Amino acid sequence: MRGLAVLALLALLFSPPPAWAQELDQVVDALEATYGKMTDLRADFSQVARNKSLGQDVKAEGTVYLKKGGKMRWEYKSPSPQQIVSDGTYLWVYTPGLNQVNKGDAPKALAGPAGSFLQGLGKIREEFTVRFLNPANKTDGSGRPVLDLTPKKPTPLLTRLVLTVDPKENYIVRQAVLYDQLQNTVTMSFNRVAINPGLSDTLFAFTPPKGTAVVPLEIR
Repeated sequence: MRGLAVLALLALLFSPPPAWAQELDQVVDALEATYGKMTDLRADFSQVARNKSLGQDVKAEGTVYLKKGGKMRWEYKSPSPQQIVSDGTYLWVYTPGLNQVNKGDAPKALAGPAGSFLQGLGKIREEFTVRFLNPANKTDGSGRPVLDLTPKKPTPLLTRLVLTVDPKENYIVRQAVLYDQLQNTVTMSFNRVAINPGLSDTLFAFTPPKGTAVVPLEIR
């Protein structure tokens, strides 16, 4: 039995990689190349957060602005206004309805594979183990490859990431599904994606409105 196992291992080592593996490498190479050369990005997004234990969905939508260096601005328009802003040093979460701003350390808050969307997608192989979600049917109904990513260093907030990429648009991400340790999911769909629009750093500056309570951001 041990001899048979060795022969099987040698066959795997010296056989050419299957076609699907080569195709997977091509998709990941293209995805990394696109996001690796990006300096900034703007997109409209829609979001569905699902609580598995309660069976509840919470929908939201807005606009996102991202720039290398840990800069980001998520502007939620519905179901209620909210802004999440980082200048690379500090992270603010502003909720007008509560008249409150949560402030934290951006590098700490954005640490991990999902922290910086642009930087993380530019080096997927470093952060994730990657496969097709369905090796027998690698694309969705629109012909877009769907990748299943497992973080090499999972966190309570990210244990799995499923990406749908658009080969007709330089393999930009059209949908991202994030799983946490309790199998709750956040599904984000991106439209009207603008690559390298030349976003000003002032977009990522934030000053709490007068009279707003500033509360330390608790980072898990």
